Amino acid sequence: MAKKGKIEVRIEHCKGCGLCITSCKVDAIALSNAGETNSYGYQYLKMVKDTCTGCTLCAVMCPDQAIDVYRE
Repeated sequence: MAKKGKIEVRIEHCKGCGLCITSCKVDAIALSNAGETNSYGYQYLKMVKDTCTGCTLCAVMCPDQAIDVYRE
């Protein structure tokens, strides 16, 4: 059985640096569209595919601790 995971992003903490995106081996996450920003004007991370394995690399790489990963 394949591992499954889910992320929760604290949108106001995310500054859209993209470090988490480069660490994701399954391309499950991406930045929001240009018109979608947090109150600071930054695009934020969101889950775009249901391929997350719950590896937590994105959360480890996040310098702002804006990502929580849950394994299902």
